[in-house]
Amino acid sequence: MIYTITLNPTIDRLLFLEGTLTKGKNNRLRKVTYDIGGKGHHGSNAMNQLGVKNQALGFSGTTNAGKLENILLDKGIDYDFVEVYGKATRESYVILEEGIGGSILITEKGFTVSDYDIELLYEKVEKKVQKEDIVLIAGSTPPGFDLSDLKELLERLKRIGCFIACDLSGEALKKAVEIGVDFIKPNRFEVQELFPSDDSFLDHIKELSEKIDYLIVSLGKDGSICSHAGEVYEVSTPPVELVNDTGAGDCFVGTFLGSLSLNQPLTECLSLASACAADHVQYNDSSTFDINNARELQKVVTVKKIS
Repeated sequence: MIYTITLNPTIDRLLFLEGTLTKGKNNRLRKVTYDIGGKGHHGSNAMNQLGVKNQALGFSGTTNAGKLENILLDKGIDYDFVEVYGKATRESYVILEEGIGGSILITEKGFTVSDYDIELLYEKVEKKVQKEDIVLIAGSTPPGFDLSDLKELLERLKRIGCFIACDLSGEALKKAVEIGVDFIKPNRFEVQELFPSDDSFLDHIKELSEKIDYLIVSLGKDGSICSHAGEVYEVSTPPVELVNDTGAGDCFVGTFLGSLSLNQPLTECLSLASACAADHVQYNDSSTFDINNARELQKVVTVKKIS
């Protein structure tokens, strides 16, 4: 079983512009749609496409619960949230310009969680998670949930003995490295923040891999670097037309962990994850990808051992 924990959930509001975004002009919308938001929720969606059993945990607000629940049900995502009464799940605004690939992302801060809410989450996690499970903690942390709370959550999972994956950034990423989780996926710049020295990039990778079993460093359109069991691999990205890159990294993480849970070889996990992320960016929403199309793209993904 895989559990995804989204501490600061969001609903993606996709704003499709007529033309391009121009300051000082009345920018008109062609249409507005909604999609799942939150890195953990995107991970759950990717796992579903592989047929991997998973459940989404975390917090959610009650005042707009129906909107989030309808989106999750539409995607077939099983969930069991700690509901925070009187609060609204935040929205992220994904701006898509006509004829221009990529997106502009604007996010709300999110509602504040209390110590009581946090304790309910701890209890829910400890009741559900078993030693043989995988737990993915992904995305930002909400107001009220500080580094000491993250440390407590990670330490409780450590005591359970499950596989802990973290897709975090900033101080939260540093805490995950300090605790010694099993998987992280920083980008090149986040690796440099972890090691502010003049050592080479590969030296930083090797140093991180002494604490982290599965380390994947995102290089954007240039693919990724993976370190595991003393070996380092370079993973390519298939060439595709970029439409909307929101959620692409989350798609990679969800597919990788889902494949890993199915005991697929590491090279298969990496190549399929890269292909699914590439297929995803060709769609205009935050979560869609076609697993059959991705398996075709997978044929051109290279996974090369470099050390």
